[in-house]
Amino acid sequence: MVQIFPLEGYQALEKPRRVIKYVLVWCASGDITLTVDEGDFELKENSLITITSGQIHYLKSKNNARGYVLEFTLDFFCKDDTDIELIFHNGLFCHFSMNEVIPLDSDFIAGQLKLIKEELNRQPYQYLISVHSRIELILVEINRTKVGRGGEVWKPEALFLRFLELVRANYEKNYTVSQLALMLRTTEARLNEQAKLHAGKTAQNVIYGLTVSEAKRLLTYENLTVKEVAYKLGFSDPFYFSNFFKKHTGKSPKAYQGEYAL
Repeated sequence: MVQIFPLEGYQALEKPRRVIKYVLVWCASGDITLTVDEGDFELKENSLITITSGQIHYLKSKNNARGYVLEFTLDFFCKDDTDIELIFHNGLFCHFSMNEVIPLDSDFIAGQLKLIKEELNRQPYQYLISVHSRIELILVEINRTKVGRGGEVWKPEALFLRFLELVRANYEKNYTVSQLALMLRTTEARLNEQAKLHAGKTAQNVIYGLTVSEAKRLLTYENLTVKEVAYKLGFSDPFYFSNFFKKHTGKSPKAYQGEYAL
């Protein structure tokens, strides 16, 4: 549901992992290099990075680093549309590989994370409400910092975010846009409108992009054959999957796996 760990000595980060949780890594002192999917990110003193549910991540290097790793599920945090929109506001936890290192006011972030740790350890009356509120404050502070530094405001609507989550949770079922629209109690036209507004592409092309990103994760970090990856992503024909992957990446799955697999 929600957990917090000290960055120093947190062994779970030392090997590539994926969790169906939203992860925030705060470096209070020292420095670390964190690999997230295909990118390396260097966190120095008083900076953080957010990692979306399902992204592969691990520590590549660490130098006297201290801080916190906060993890929480979507179900814990997102009680209503406002929460859903906040978690994705300005690309904080985004499905489009928009991870970035964000320098922040050290006293505020460190103070909130410390209080979250205390609440979870002591579990006083209504402690989960308190923890939820403190995560909200942290996300608001991140947004204010990004906007204050001239960052563009990006505020996707809850419907679009539910669409992304539904795709991510059901790759193997290979739902069509019309099926997803029905499940979300909306229309295909509305999903395309949202996708064009928030991603600059059709809903189907958003699905393609998410599928390619997931294929890269499976090919890089899982000990799977190309055929197994194809089936995990809802392709009944591995040859069609190979053509699909090459069309979107310029490389065959086998070539990509040979180049990037750990």
